Amino acid sequence: MLEKEFKLFHFGLIISVLNFLLFHFPFFGFVVNHVDVDYKSFNGILLIISLVIAMLVANFFVIYLFFYLSRRFSKVLFSLFFLINSIALYFVTTYSVIIDESMISNVFNTKYEEASSFFSIKFLVYILFLGIVPSIFIIKAKLIKPTLKRFSITSLVSLFFLIVLVFANASNWLWIDKNSKTLGGLAMPWSYSVNTSLYFIHEKQRNAKEILLPTAKITDNEKSVVVLVIGESARSENFSLYGYKKDTNPLLSKVDNLHHFKANSCATYTTAGVKCILEHTSSNELYEILPNYLYRNNVEVIWRTTNWGESPVHIKKYETRDYLRPKCEGEDCDYDGVLLSGLKEEIKASNRNKILVILHTSTSHGPTYSKKYPPRFEKFKPVCNSVDLGKCTQTELMNAYDNTIVYTDYILNSIITDLKDLKEYNSTMLFVSDHGESLGEKNLYMHGVPKSLAPKQQYEIPFIVWVSDSNKQLKPANNTILSQNNVFHSVLNFLSIDSPIYDENMNIFKK
Repeated sequence: MLEKEFKLFHFGLIISVLNFLLFHFPFFGFVVNHVDVDYKSFNGILLIISLVIAMLVANFFVIYLFFYLSRRFSKVLFSLFFLINSIALYFVTTYSVIIDESMISNVFNTKYEEASSFFSIKFLVYILFLGIVPSIFIIKAKLIKPTLKRFSITSLVSLFFLIVLVFANASNWLWIDKNSKTLGGLAMPWSYSVNTSLYFIHEKQRNAKEILLPTAKITDNEKSVVVLVIGESARSENFSLYGYKKDTNPLLSKVDNLHHFKANSCATYTTAGVKCILEHTSSNELYEILPNYLYRNNVEVIWRTTNWGESPVHIKKYETRDYLRPKCEGEDCDYDGVLLSGLKEEIKASNRNKILVILHTSTSHGPTYSKKYPPRFEKFKPVCNSVDLGKCTQTELMNAYDNTIVYTDYILNSIITDLKDLKEYNSTMLFVSDHGESLGEKNLYMHGVPKSLAPKQQYEIPFIVWVSDSNKQLKPANNTILSQNNVFHSVLNFLSIDSPIYDENMNIFKK
């Protein structure tokens, strides 16, 4: 078959049909499950048939156009599309993700260590049979180029056909518009092609210039330290502090002066969630973030991280896992416990009265939950050890995730213990997660679903606060749901920092 010559028209149809059959079961599964009318009704059937034909014709038109203009370039391009399609389909079917702009952001902000945890035999099978095999056909195919007249007629007929389909579905425009983000995120290869372009355009706009905040002033000389722990993929639903039936907070539940609040994340992915925690207001602009702002205004700032995805941090003490590991001893040093190594001593060595410590953890990030904590914290068994979460039982998956929360409980309690030893300081610890996590509910896994569509498990997060001085009171919760932006203003209040952008309504502490 590879030795046979194909007319470009026939080749375009073959590639369009292959692309449709191999990569669009999730797309039409969503359509069937979410169409506002019965999909067996006339209007439902019309919508589904129209989307099928529109997808085939639109893809045919693009393939036909590209191969007419340049066969060599197009063979490379569409072979690459099939390879990326196979990878994208693996994540869509395995983790129920949608390839929108936020997911593209996750891709470009993921390091090899995290990405490698997704590799599996199933992943390789997808690449081989859905990516490499079709790509070989595309590269080897011999094509007969049509005349300009034939090309023009075919192109015009295709465009006319698409226009007719659009107007024939006038009654379904509102439904298509309502679900356009999801439909666009499941249409291959246009989901990642378009959203990658949008991602870089928006990143360039956001990073064009960091907007500096007005100068702040420290108003007293009392020694104060704030430890802000940014959690990763921790959902409040699995914290016993929030009513979870399993005892995932055996240590924190016994700590005095500990408070927990209901809270929602700004987004369901790390870069946006961390940005929101560190900014004074939710915005698409790149405002000066909390560590940069306080460092510029004479506060000692220490950033320790086993994670990534934060906005640019401009401070002296930015300490990564690789920096901390050689100075750390014990089993915890291979996990987020490394962030605590020598921390108390570093705080005591500071010559500043006001100190902010930010610990950016990675404890509950999937899919390898069972590898995120030392073996002694495997409290709940059996656990899921597969990266293909759908192959694990719900009990195994939940146990593995719950063990990460038990380890988080240990880390937070250790921080509090260290802060209690710093008796000369007024101290507080704030734990806020970047976003939540899906664990098989509604057949969704991990995170990254657009917040407008996401289940509550992906945005209901823990917001836990401990204070050293019982006289330092917190405002009553009164069923208030906090946002991640409360962090910025609460830190300013605790460190006695006066700023024109301070918002008392966003502060959780009493004056």
